[in-house]
Amino acid sequence: MIEQLEQIEANAMQALAQVQSSAELQTWQNAHLGKKSPLMLVIGNMQSLAKEERPLVGQAGNRIKNNLQTAASARAESLAVAELSAKLKAESIDVTLPGRPHSGGRLHVSNQVLRQIYAIWAEMGFQVYRSRDVETDEYNFQLLNFPVGHPAREMQDTFHTHIPDVILRTHTSPGQIHAMRQFCPEPIRVILPGMCYRYEQITTRSEVQFHQIEGLAVGRNITFSDLKGTLTDFARRMFGQGVRTRFRTSYFPFTEPSAEMDVECFLCSGKGCKVCKYAGWLEILGCGMVHPVVLSNGGYDPQAFTGFAFGMGPERIAMLKYAIEDIRYFWGNDLRFLKQF
Repeated sequence: MIEQLEQIEANAMQALAQVQSSAELQTWQNAHLGKKSPLMLVIGNMQSLAKEERPLVGQAGNRIKNNLQTAASARAESLAVAELSAKLKAESIDVTLPGRPHSGGRLHVSNQVLRQIYAIWAEMGFQVYRSRDVETDEYNFQLLNFPVGHPAREMQDTFHTHIPDVILRTHTSPGQIHAMRQFCPEPIRVILPGMCYRYEQITTRSEVQFHQIEGLAVGRNITFSDLKGTLTDFARRMFGQGVRTRFRTSYFPFTEPSAEMDVECFLCSGKGCKVCKYAGWLEILGCGMVHPVVLSNGGYDPQAFTGFAFGMGPERIAMLKYAIEDIRYFWGNDLRFLKQF
């Protein structure tokens, strides 16, 4: 029996020398140290041996088992070192290759245009005034001369909340009331930038959310000529001294008289395209003289004070400046579009 154990050890050691991977080592351990291995079968059948042979066979079996386990551990360490070396060699880094550049963050094109607009109006003496996105029906409509049931409300499809008379503002004009009530009776010149929300069909020119910059000037003896001259000067600073503009009569409940200001479409040079609806012009803002009712609601005496107001769309201005054909690109999060700016 001792000779059989020694032969089992020799066979196991010979097989261990042929092992070349961790997977093969696991197979070797199952074959030579597992419960059904020749060694373990001999040790498990010791009860069939004569009483005087059992101690000798048991000692020999344990010695051979320890020898095999020690040899397997040593083999496992050498295989691990060899496999790590092969992996490092296969996955080595070629330091002569150019590195992968990391693209830096940048301002969204809308924010770039917004900041340019802020700078222009700051040069013209206007301060930035912030107002809230969530408004009451009173501030968004009623105090701006949109009484309940007024047909002009249908011009602005509104997002309502679960709280009665609380809505997402459809324009930045409610900020006029907040500003006037804060600064009255002093003259004011402010712009009111922010996001607006309207439940509209999304097209190349319309979105459900968009930036708007409201402008408001209130003082004594302000005329429509002041309004036209101020906005014309803004267009020249924004688009260049040779820019062509035009004013068209319009209607807004909170201004009287009212107008819309167009800039010649830069995409088609005035020839007509789908962005300008083939008119050759693109509307960038609405404007007018502040309605006496709105002045009164803001705390000013319309017999002593006058003012003008305007509201412009930065995204449409960006479309003109950068020949962007679809307003939906601004919110599409397509890096191919955003990286151009």
